[in-house]
Amino acid sequence: MAIEPFAQQYFDELRRQHFPAERNYLDAHITLFHALPDVPWVMSQLEKFSKDQQPFQVSAHSVVSLGNGTAIKIDSKELSFISRHLQKELSEMLTRQDRQKRNFHVTIQNKVDAMTAKQLLSNLTGIFCPFSFRVDGIKLWRYMDGPWEYLDKLNFSSAIHATD
Repeated sequence: MAIEPFAQQYFDELRRQHFPAERNYLDAHITLFHALPDVPWVMSQLEKFSKDQQPFQVSAHSVVSLGNGTAIKIDSKELSFISRHLQKELSEMLTRQDRQKRNFHVTIQNKVDAMTAKQLLSNLTGIFCPFSFRVDGIKLWRYMDGPWEYLDKLNFSSAIHATD
């Protein structure tokens, strides 16, 4: 997902400090799907969805353990709705992992030993203050067996839809 700049900078800085440098190929992010097929129909569905979706607020809620890593839990009814909606639209093309219910988070550290992860969890829990930020689009990336290739950003509509 594409998030507003102050939150992106905050999460990127935590990630630079704590994510193993040799594995840190991406900026901090909220994953909507792990592996969408690279076919035109999928892109057209995402473009169509993005045109009708308005930006929305999410909450960086708490520091959580990933076992061998640490993340910031993200709460949002809107994000859960979007995930379920797109899962239905794309269901035939999704991997088993991407069909599961999402627990949204921003990974700060991953693939470290359990003791290192526990230490960061403890340190961040003591100083973390929950905050809200805006999600304003979907960023698309392609996995390249290590590094990732940035493909596109699909901005959400800024138009306000009238309600009846």
